[in-house]
Amino acid sequence: MALETSPDSPIPVSRVSALIGGWIQRLGAVWVEGQITELSPRPGAGVVFLTLRDPSANVSISVTCYRSVFDPVAQLIQPGSRIVVHAKPEWYTPRGTLSLRAAEIRLVGLGDLLARLELLKRSLGAEGLFAAERKRPLPFLPQCIGLVTGRASAAERDVLQNARRRWPAVRFEVRNVPVQGAYAVPEVITAIKELDAHPEVDVIIVARGGGSVEDLLPFSDEALIRAVAEARTPVVSAIGHEPDQPLLDFVADLRASTPTDAAKRVVPDVREELARVHALRDRARRTIEGRLHREEAGLASIRTRPALAAPHRLIDDRAAEVRSLVERSRRTLGHRLDRAATELHHTLARVVALSPAATLQRGYAVLQRTSDGGAVVRAPGEVSVGEELRARVAEGAFTVTVSTIAGDAGEASPEV
Repeated sequence: MALETSPDSPIPVSRVSALIGGWIQRLGAVWVEGQITELSPRPGAGVVFLTLRDPSANVSISVTCYRSVFDPVAQLIQPGSRIVVHAKPEWYTPRGTLSLRAAEIRLVGLGDLLARLELLKRSLGAEGLFAAERKRPLPFLPQCIGLVTGRASAAERDVLQNARRRWPAVRFEVRNVPVQGAYAVPEVITAIKELDAHPEVDVIIVARGGGSVEDLLPFSDEALIRAVAEARTPVVSAIGHEPDQPLLDFVADLRASTPTDAAKRVVPDVREELARVHALRDRARRTIEGRLHREEAGLASIRTRPALAAPHRLIDDRAAEVRSLVERSRRTLGHRLDRAATELHHTLARVVALSPAATLQRGYAVLQRTSDGGAVVRAPGEVSVGEELRARVAEGAFTVTVSTIAGDAGEASPEV
């Protein structure tokens, strides 16, 4: 295929198509699985055309086969059937199209489907996609519910009617998609991603009203399971098929048995909630009233006690004690003051009687030497004749002069 070309020396389309065809012819035969989306068994034609699609991706390829290959399975397959073909890639040079030339067609049986689903279930379970700790709790009162379901289906009607009957204010974001067939998986994945990104959607319900195992295969597709596992919004599986659960039931945050059950489990019943609120309110009121009655009775019992029945009695008793102590202290202090005054009077009398001034009042005088710093004269020998002395009497003092000195038994005769 490596060719030397340029704008001045291009190669023709036929040459390019022939080269591609030659390269494809070297490819070997392969076994391919897919779902039939188109089937054209033209009467009298020796070749049958069909389109095989990958249910998990938006990819299709044309398949051709001879009548001898198609007729053995003609009564078993139809659009929507899953088949396995042994085919060789084939390039149609005139039109530049690729197809598969089938040499053998096998219908994928129910047993094979279930076995593959079981293997896929174990593989995804080993990855932890079905673990209980990954399950997210549903909001108590969702304001907006995302609904992925078939257009104008019974599942859509059941969810909308039952949800609005239970809580009329609930809002829905509905995405109508194919719920079976080759286009179901990519459109359901797209719808889930859109609703998961919607800022107002609180929970997503994927609903379908049951069906055969083949019809429910899109809800066991690995790509869909991983999309649900990656969603941040809680997802509810409401595929109404009890005998065989699609893998969506295991990865979803909540499995509902039917779309009606999903509506009941996602949306609370306003009547039941109001009744519960009234019951709790009555219970709270009874509890509070009972508590108040008990406290009132306890308070009444306490008020009958003497300390509370006559609360001033204790104060009056203490006041009387205080008054008695005050009177007692006053009497005691009065007695002590009286005794102290009497003792002071006697002491004052003794002091007065023993004081020099009292002696002077009786006519005595005190002689002091003027030359010796006022020393008191106690004996005649302490003075000399002609010495001046200071005589102190009761009313004052005066100066005297010693004129004579008597003997030991005599007196000094001062001269004023």
